[in-house]
Amino acid sequence: MTKNKDQILLDKLADAARTGTISRRSFMNYAAAAGVTASAATGLWGTSAKAAPSRGGIFRLGAHDGNTSDTHDPGTYVTFSMIQVAHTFRSYLTLIEPDGSLGPDVASEWSATPDAKEWTFTLNPGATWHSGGKVTAADVIASLNHHRGESSTSAAKALLTDVQDIVDNGDHSITVKLGSGNADLPWLMTDYHLAMVPANDDGTASWKSGDGCGPYKLTNTEFGVGYTFTRHEDWHLDGAYFDEVVVTVLNDPNARQTALVTGDVDAITQLELKTLALLQRDPNIVIDNVPSAAAITMPMLCDVAPFDNPDVRNALKLSIDRNEIIEKIAFGAASVGNDFHHSPAMPYWPDDIPQREYDPEQAKSLLKKAGAEGLSVNLSVADSVYSGAVDMCVLYSEQAKQSGIDINVIREPNDGYYSDVWLKKPWCAVQWGARPTPDVMYSLAYKDDASWNESHWQNARFNELLLAAKAELDETRRAEMYHEMALLARDDGGTIIPFFPNFVYARRKNVQHGPDLAASWQMDGARAASRWWFEG
Repeated sequence: MTKNKDQILLDKLADAARTGTISRRSFMNYAAAAGVTASAATGLWGTSAKAAPSRGGIFRLGAHDGNTSDTHDPGTYVTFSMIQVAHTFRSYLTLIEPDGSLGPDVASEWSATPDAKEWTFTLNPGATWHSGGKVTAADVIASLNHHRGESSTSAAKALLTDVQDIVDNGDHSITVKLGSGNADLPWLMTDYHLAMVPANDDGTASWKSGDGCGPYKLTNTEFGVGYTFTRHEDWHLDGAYFDEVVVTVLNDPNARQTALVTGDVDAITQLELKTLALLQRDPNIVIDNVPSAAAITMPMLCDVAPFDNPDVRNALKLSIDRNEIIEKIAFGAASVGNDFHHSPAMPYWPDDIPQREYDPEQAKSLLKKAGAEGLSVNLSVADSVYSGAVDMCVLYSEQAKQSGIDINVIREPNDGYYSDVWLKKPWCAVQWGARPTPDVMYSLAYKDDASWNESHWQNARFNELLLAAKAELDETRRAEMYHEMALLARDDGGTIIPFFPNFVYARRKNVQHGPDLAASWQMDGARAASRWWFEG
C-alpha cells in the first residue's frame, strides 16, 4: 500500500471515529493494516473518537422473563432477567465484545498448550469484590468448581465435564487442565452461568450474599420483581457510566412498552413485534433490531410417547410452515431454522444441508408408518417465551391440521415457566439465547447427559462426534464433524426449530450506545447497564 493510500485510509478511519460509526477494536485493526503502531493508533483514536460517554443518572430497564423462583446461584440462572442482572453485578473470565469478538474480563490474557489441553488465564490485578478485597486465583477456582463434580446441580456442569483439574499457579493466574483438547475454552468461559463469586474458607463458592466484582453493586433484590444497583467505582474495565441501575421485571409486553412510552423506564427488552410499526413513529423512541444466534425451539421429550417414535417427530417437523410464521409472527425479524441448534451466526454453519419445507403429505405418510394417524398432542407455551409465542403455536396448530394432526396449545403462566414447564412437560416452546460456538450449544442442549438436554435425545454417534470435534484442531475436519452432527439432530433429534429471532428492543432517545451491539444476548449482550450512557 502506498503512503498516499495509507493516508486516505487513516483519514477515513479518523472520520469514522469522530462520527462514532466504528468501534475502537475495528479502528485499531484497520490502523494496524495501514502500518500504524499500536501506540500511535491509540493516540489517533483518542484525538479522533467521538466525545466520551457522559457519566451520571439512573438507568431504568424494563426486563421480560423473571420468576419468583430465581436465585443468586449462578448454576441455576435460566431466565433472561437473571442473565441481565448477572451481567450487571458479576463478572466472567472472558466476555463477548459488541463487535462479536472475544475480549478480557477478570482474565486479562490467556494462552494454551499446542494440543489445547491446558489453558492458562492471567487474572486482572485490578478486579475487586464489592465487599472489598482483590479477586484471587482461589476465588476463580471456587467459581468454576461450583459447576463441577458429581454433587454439582449446575446447568453448566456439562460444559466442564472434561476439566480434570484447575491449578493456582501462585502468580495471579490459573491453569485449566483438560482430558482432551478444547479450542473453544476461552469462548466457553463467557457462558452466563460461569460468573465469578468469592471463595469460602473451605474452597466452595460463596454465592448467597449476592457479592460480585462486576460494574455495579447489587443493593436490593426481589426475585421476579426488581433489582437495584450502584456503580462499583473500582470496576476493572471501562464503562459503568450510570450512577445507579434499576431493573424492573415486566413480563407483560404491553406493560413494558407502555412504561417506555410514558418514560417510566429508559429501555425495555423484547418488543411486541406486532406493534413495532406503531412504536417506530414515536420520535422519543429508538429501536434496536439485531440479528442474533438466539433460537426458538420446540423440544419433544424423546422418552415419552408419542415422541419416542422418530417418524412422529419428523412428521411434526414437516407440519410447520416456517416462512409463514416468520412473516406473520416475527414480522420478518428472523432467520429460518432447520431443526439443528446451530445458527448462521455461529461458525461452521452447514449451509449446504437442504432446508426442511412444509410438507403435510409426507407428514401423513410418516404418521401412517408409525401407526399414529389422527395424532393429538399438547404443546405448552407462555407469553414470556417470545413476543407472539402463543400466536406462533396457534398458527402452527392450524398448519398441522393439514397433516391430520391436532395440536392443543396450552397457555402456561409466565411465572415459573422455566422451572415448572420446560424440561418437565412432554412438549413446549422455548427461547434460547445465543451461544458463541456450536460446541457450547450442543454440549448444553444435545449432549446425552447434559442437565439441559431439553428433548432427552440420546444418539451415540452424535455424542461420539461431539467429543471428537471439541478436540479437533483441523478446521476442515472439525467442520465435517459439525455437518454430520447437524444432520443427525435434524433427522433424528427431538427439537423443532422454527426460526432464529432477531433481538428487537428499544430505548428512549437520550440513551446512547456505541456503533456495535453484541448479538449474544438482548440489550447489547446483557451489558447495556455497563456499556450505555445518557446523552449530554
